[in-house]
Amino acid sequence: MTDLDALTTEQLREQAFDKARSAHDLHFFWDLAKHMRGSRAIAGEDASSGSITGTLTELVDVARELMGKDLGDDEPLLRARFLDYLRA
Repeated sequence: MTDLDALTTEQLREQAFDKARSAHDLHFFWDLAKHMRGSRAIAGEDASSGSITGTLTELVDVARELMGKDLGDDEPLLRARFLDYLRA
């Protein structure tokens, strides 16, 4: 077994996503998405039409993060989640 701590965050993401896809573990993906900064921003939006553009931007940010692009401040949290998931 590979020493998971030595892997990059992207490698951990790929392995965790492969494991979740194989197990049809939608909960993993949902839990991951709801803790990302983009999701937190969307949850704080009101329902006005003026916030639609911001919400779309935040959705794009969440999708980019899920695909391993621009993890930013969420990287330590996501890395820890990937490690926990792979070790379970």
